[in-house]
Amino acid sequence: MTKVIIVEGKSDRIKVEKIVQEPVEIICTNGTVGVSKLDELLEKLLNKDVYILVDADKSGDKIRKQFKRELPEAEFLYIDKKYREVAASPESHLAELLIQANFEIKTKYLDARMNGL
Repeated sequence: MTKVIIVEGKSDRIKVEKIVQEPVEIICTNGTVGVSKLDELLEKLLNKDVYILVDADKSGDKIRKQFKRELPEAEFLYIDKKYREVAASPESHLAELLIQANFEIKTKYLDARMNGL
């Protein structure tokens, strides 16, 4: 089944793309999601494994709530609040989150994780 990661912005997408080894579709919400955009998105997400990876802030919370209501089967990945933003999180932290969600990540991020970097 196709895996989809939903992030807020382009910088989040670029950061996640750097780490993930397997084919995955990464969709940017570009901030909060309006009703029509959400409906359009939900159609695209049918029969896919969906992961929500958004910032640890008010905007991220709002997006999470929308998806919990509309797509409760999605898996929610949470960055450590001290980093606040996906794009500001260290690669090793994101790699750890993605490993826990059963994503294949590039070996250099595994190495960094093993060496405590």
